[in-house]
Amino acid sequence: MSKEKVVLAYSGGLDTSVCIKWLQNELGLDVIAMLGNVGQEHDGLEKIADKARSLGCIAVEVVDMTDEFADEYLTRAIAANAMYENKYPLLSALSRPLISAHLVDVAHKYGATCVAHGCTGKGNDQVRFETSIATLDPSLKVLAPVREWDLGMRPDEIAYAKAHGVPVAQSIEKPYSIDDNLWGRAIEAGVLEDPWNEPPADIWTMTVDPALAPDEAAYVEIGFTAGVPTSLDGERLSVAELVAKLNVIAGANGYGRIDMIENRYVGLKSRECYEVPAGLALIAAHKALEDLCLERDVLHYKLSLEQTWADQVYNGRWFSPLKEALDAFMADTQAALTGVVKLKFYKGSCVVVGRKSAAALYDQSLATYDNDDAFDQKAAKGFIDIQGLSLKTWATKKAEVASATAAAALKLDVVMGSAEPVLADAVNY
Repeated sequence: MSKEKVVLAYSGGLDTSVCIKWLQNELGLDVIAMLGNVGQEHDGLEKIADKARSLGCIAVEVVDMTDEFADEYLTRAIAANAMYENKYPLLSALSRPLISAHLVDVAHKYGATCVAHGCTGKGNDQVRFETSIATLDPSLKVLAPVREWDLGMRPDEIAYAKAHGVPVAQSIEKPYSIDDNLWGRAIEAGVLEDPWNEPPADIWTMTVDPALAPDEAAYVEIGFTAGVPTSLDGERLSVAELVAKLNVIAGANGYGRIDMIENRYVGLKSRECYEVPAGLALIAAHKALEDLCLERDVLHYKLSLEQTWADQVYNGRWFSPLKEALDAFMADTQAALTGVVKLKFYKGSCVVVGRKSAAALYDQSLATYDNDDAFDQKAAKGFIDIQGLSLKTWATKKAEVASATAAAALKLDVVMGSAEPVLADAVNY
């Protein structure tokens, strides 16, 4: 009788390597490992795939998702100017639904009944994986070995690994927990768990210390086509290529670091550090182009929807009806967003210093204070009269009511004999 199959999101680390043996031994499942490349740092996915095969996986799927991640996920995040809690560009939350979609595809390919991940029970990623998988195929059972097993602390896990032939030579406890992809890096744990501690210099790898950045500013020009970044300093690039190059430029100038207290979806606060140089720069440039090209009411209304979009994605609802409806709105606003934005990087800062577009709603002849001003300033009087009419009516009525109320109160005091003599004389007079 054939065993049930499970597809495991596999990274090659200790946790997911132990997951393979736990799924095999404790649940009696055949394991298929899936490795996804979303632009993270690695020494070679085939080496990791070989490790999965050596642990008894019946199949290993290596999937390069980098361009899909850039073209289908990062572009939507840019369109929404996605900044969770208005502080940082979404990072892990953007890659999890993509990985989930491929886990489901691999499950369908091999006829697996289960999908598994290596997330703990304290983080957001468990929500993102499981919600995405349930939305894409509700019939699949989702397993979370790290959340379910009874291995206690890290030494217990290492002992289990040794007992079941899982290599642990390179599984020494790291001082930080790190997740990375093309968009950037997330760093937590270790000394960072005390929010009073300054982040140690060794946590940053994509960005130089701003104090050590070049003494001369660096300028770049980012070209957008319908809201999508398509060129860097005039060179046409894929989104993935552009993000990779901009990460290097911005990082070399000390830009892209974030240190924040974050509200996790599961209900606790955590101290998180991020490096997102290209993400922060692209969102700043994109916002500048929107300021130039979007009509005022659309721009103002979009601001509130951007936070809703970020919340949906952060909370693992990439495939939700609301998020898809928001995508449609965002896409509509991007149609005319073609132009170029000039950024200036200098010792940890990024400033928009120029923007241009054939679709710009900015009209210099209306904005100027020179003699060729095309704005009819006399028209402002009528505009103010109409715009302020309701407020003027309200204020007049408020004053009338207040006056009548004061007069009635004064009359009552006189009748009741409680008014002061001087006040009574004044009334008689």
